[in-house]
Amino acid sequence: MIAAVLTATSACATVVLSGDSGGKMEEYAARFQQVRASGDTVVIDGNCLSACTMVLGLVPRNQVCATENAVLGFHAAWMYDTSGNRVASPSGTRDLMRAYPASIRAWIARNGGLKPDMMYLRGRALAAIVKPCGDGSRTASATSAKRAGTVGRSLASGTPRASFDAR
Repeated sequence: MIAAVLTATSACATVVLSGDSGGKMEEYAARFQQVRASGDTVVIDGNCLSACTMVLGLVPRNQVCATENAVLGFHAAWMYDTSGNRVASPSGTRDLMRAYPASIRAWIARNGGLKPDMMYLRGRALAAIVKPCGDGSRTASATSAKRAGTVGRSLASGTPRASFDAR
């Protein structure tokens, strides 16, 4: 789920992504389009896996930073078939790749492309692609900030997902 933590600033809020295991791509796309339109700053401060990584292509680079705790996890998209089984979604994977900026697509290609297994981007490799957060970039903590609503997950079949969460 998208875990968002908001703090008041002069004009915008800060959205903190941490402990986010992903979910339905269209729900993340809608949420990140709202963040883009709002001008909110996004701080990646922990796990941002699966569909959560779409933030990198849907929110402008100057609105996104990553702390030293940030870990991005990428894998091929999947969906449930009519029998409730997980199956690969080539079209969902293509959509996911189209959502990423060129620098992320290049990193994925250098690491063998999107596969069912998660591949992780962190540390120096991440800092070379996503702007590191400065000391003042993270204006909120989970304990002092107001918690925002989250995007729920449904298990409808036929919807591409970029997550391996349990049913």
